Amino acid sequence: MNIGMAFALLGAALATGLAGWGSAKGVGIAGQAAAGVVAEDPSQFAKVLILELLPGTQGIYGLLVAFITLANIGVLGGNPVTDLPTGLMYLGACLPIAIAGLGSGIYQGKTSAASIGLVAKKPDQFGKAMLFPAMVETYAILALLVSILAVTNIR
Repeated sequence: MNIGMAFALLGAALATGLAGWGSAKGVGIAGQAAAGVVAEDPSQFAKVLILELLPGTQGIYGLLVAFITLANIGVLGGNPVTDLPTGLMYLGACLPIAIAGLGSGIYQGKTSAASIGLVAKKPDQFGKAMLFPAMVETYAILALLVSILAVTNIR
């Protein structure tokens, strides 16, 4: 394997690993709050489950960027990366979703936990409670778009 391919693979790994870590942490934070609510009021399960799942999207975004990268660098088909500059470009293209996915996943989990608390006290405010973690999601989507645009336009 050449060094360019190694850097490109590192980018794909970081996109998946860091965004997945953020999602796992965020879903865990929200899940703890959700479990407490369901223990007190099992009828709130569906609402709190939706709020718990929201931070899981960052991991999906990172995985999507990794798949696109792997396809473009020849691991899943396509032209193999052979030079260092191209490998570094792929690494750089993967970093937005890797970094933003890590941070936004964790903070979306915290925001989801707070929204779960809101639903526990005022179940009729579920629609409003969804907006708070959705605002954090915006930044993960922006990073996803930047990474996809960058990865698909290398070469």
